[in-house]
Amino acid sequence: MAVVFQAASPGEANIRAALVDSRGMADLLVCRVGSRGLAQGDALWYITRDRQSASVRIWFGSIGMSQVKICFVPTRGEAGWCRPHRLRGRLG
Repeated sequence: MAVVFQAASPGEANIRAALVDSRGMADLLVCRVGSRGLAQGDALWYITRDRQSASVRIWFGSIGMSQVKICFVPTRGEAGWCRPHRLRGRLG
């Protein structure tokens, strides 16, 4: 399950990500969910403020510094990987 903590610096993060506006540029389409129980896999994220309870720590920065490009989507059905990626299965 993807319980995500937003890290303040790239040094404290497991994953460096870039937010993109276009789904065509994204590697991963992510849908935010309202509870920890709904978080699932790499694409359904519950964002927590508690670093210790997170399954992954993500830092958001520039595309040049990122390992993965993320676009947030409004529905769970749209969420998922857009293309094969080496981080697949590492966020959840």
